[in-house]
Amino acid sequence: MAISATQIKKLRDSTGAGMMNCKAALVEAEGDIEKAVDILRKKGAAALGKKSGRTANEGVIVSYIHSGNRLGVLLEVNCETDFVARNEDFKNFAHNIAMHIAASNPLWVSREEVPSEVLEKERDIYKEQALNEGKPDKIIDRIVEGKVEKFYEQTCLMEQRFVKNPDLTVQDYLAELVGKIGENVVVKRFTRYFLGEE
Repeated sequence: MAISATQIKKLRDSTGAGMMNCKAALVEAEGDIEKAVDILRKKGAAALGKKSGRTANEGVIVSYIHSGNRLGVLLEVNCETDFVARNEDFKNFAHNIAMHIAASNPLWVSREEVPSEVLEKERDIYKEQALNEGKPDKIIDRIVEGKVEKFYEQTCLMEQRFVKNPDLTVQDYLAELVGKIGENVVVKRFTRYFLGEE
């Protein structure tokens, strides 16, 4: 199937992916732009998986202060080279994630960071709720695990819906960046400050 330059440009403008990647995705999707976007996103996620083992010691520390100066975020995002750390896409990603943290108030970067005692306490609460609602014993464990997944989505940065594009999780947004720049990128740590908050 012949893919036009206009189709490639449209896909490139909406995803930021390289021209050859856009063309290959459009060929695979038989010219369907939406399918091509999905293909590029999946390839970004695959690239993230392949690159996640590589060392990322370069990067940036960014700050975001919300208007009114009552809310602020400090964030460290790492990459493999100082060349990428100076890249505009990388810097925009870091800034956007800092803004997301200010808006969404995650408590941890990923589910692996959630302390086991916090998780156990949540599981106990969900189990108690299910029992109080009279749910059958055989489905209580499934209910609890479903609520734990929701807890992760609300409190873990990488699993939250990205505020600037709720169709993506923060993890999806990271995968898109990795697919675009070709390096491992790691959201390392953050601190969110709210005036007067302990």
